[in-house]
Amino acid sequence: MARDRFSTATRLRALGAGAAERVYRAQSKRVRAPRKGRLTGRAALLALVLCSLVVALAYPTRQYVSQRSDIADQRRQADRAREEVRELRELRARWQDPAYVEQQAREHLHFVRPGETGFIMRDGTADPHRPVDRRPADRAWYENLWDGVDSADADQASAH
Repeated sequence: MARDRFSTATRLRALGAGAAERVYRAQSKRVRAPRKGRLTGRAALLALVLCSLVVALAYPTRQYVSQRSDIADQRRQADRAREEVRELRELRARWQDPAYVEQQAREHLHFVRPGETGFIMRDGTADPHRPVDRRPADRAWYENLWDGVDSADADQASAH
C-alpha cells in the first residue's frame, strides 16, 4: 500500500531513465493501439449512409442505362429506315428512266421490240427426252399464260 502514495513520476525517477522510457513506450502503445475487430459508431453510420445511397441510386441508374440502350436501338432503326428510304428513292429515280424500264421488261418479261425475234436458250443440262417440270416463277410469263388457258380448256372439256 505504500507504493500507492507515490505518483507515477516519482516512481519512475526512482527506477531510472531506462525504466521510464520503457514505461512511456508501453503506455503510448496502449493508447495508440487501434481497436481491432470493433465497429465504431462513426464507421457504422458511414456504412449505413453508403448502403442507403447504393439502394437509392440503383433503380434510377438501371433505368438510365435501360433508356440509353433504348435510345441507341431507336437511332439504329432510324438509320436503317433512312438508308431504306434512300435506296427506294434511287429505285424510283431508276424507274423514271425509260431505258431502265425497257431493260427490266426485256429481262423479266421477255419482251422484244417490234421486228425482233425472241428466243429462250436452254443451258443444255436438262435431259431432252424428259419433260421439264419448272415452277411457274422459273418460266416466261407467256408460258404461264398458255398453261393457264390450256388447263381452263381441259377443265371445261372434262365437265362436258
